[in-house]
Amino acid sequence: MSDYHSIPSLAKTYEGYFPIGAAINIQSIEEEGEILKYHYNSITLENHMKFENLQSKLGEFTFQKADQMVEFAKKHKMMVRGHTLVWHNQTPDWVFIEKKGNFVSRDTLLKTMKNHITQVMEHYKDTIHHWDVVNEAIADEEKIFLRESKWLDIIGEDFIEKAFEMAHDVDPNALLFYNDYNESDPIKREKIYRLVKKLVDKNVPIHGVGMQAHWNIHGPGLADIRTAIERYASLGLTIHITEMDVSCFQFGDQRTDLLNQTDEMMSLQAERYHKMFSLFREYRDVISNVTFWGVTDYYTWLNNFPVKGRKNWPLLFDKNQQPKSSFWKVIKF
Repeated sequence: MSDYHSIPSLAKTYEGYFPIGAAINIQSIEEEGEILKYHYNSITLENHMKFENLQSKLGEFTFQKADQMVEFAKKHKMMVRGHTLVWHNQTPDWVFIEKKGNFVSRDTLLKTMKNHITQVMEHYKDTIHHWDVVNEAIADEEKIFLRESKWLDIIGEDFIEKAFEMAHDVDPNALLFYNDYNESDPIKREKIYRLVKKLVDKNVPIHGVGMQAHWNIHGPGLADIRTAIERYASLGLTIHITEMDVSCFQFGDQRTDLLNQTDEMMSLQAERYHKMFSLFREYRDVISNVTFWGVTDYYTWLNNFPVKGRKNWPLLFDKNQQPKSSFWKVIKF
């Protein structure tokens, strides 16, 4: 364990720039609570605000675990980002399929969407003012625009604008975001831009773009990240870096020979973090939150993914909660 007060606080260092956040779960509070309180002033619930965890059965809302994490944030004066209201994943089958096994009607699904958004946002109306309304709706394939999903199949392309309109009706003061990954890849970037511009042009209440920033020690290139920031900001929207980590492996890398981190990995990672945060500071007029997808390397979704048994070390603090060279590259400027 670190003597946290002997090193600079991330959150305090970035006062005047943007809040510094972390994705958390119950384990984070129990195992990483002290470092979380000292270094971060914003949280996102990794899973416990997703549809299946709040409403696994029709009309039965279970807020207890999410409330526990929100109360932790309130107690320690942390911002909470709401994540996420409409997503193709982690949504129970009953939302889309009736008892006889057929798809529900468009009207039925719209009513379900409206009720879920209303109940969840009303529950947190006094606490959460930033919401990922729609998550990952853009397809990865070059020639396909929207991702195949039951939201799209049943409602149609306007499911996205309907979600934003419903969220705005519940809380007109909340900032509403579209959130996605591979957001700096030129091909997907332009599709995200096309979607968001269409919403803006139709006066749909969207206020920001969430750049997930699941990046790695080799890519994406800094120029592509810069272009993405400028492209989204040109629409008059704020930007949140929502799920940042810097993997030691390129996406899809199946190697099993590197089971321990190397000095080269940590050096490349530190330099990447240095350049990325220099860029974020440069664009502090449009970037209003930077959130890591985890607190320390003790727990990260990248462990065992995509290779079972393989560790990853994508964050600023190691598994023993000690600051890494990446931390010092971010903190010293």
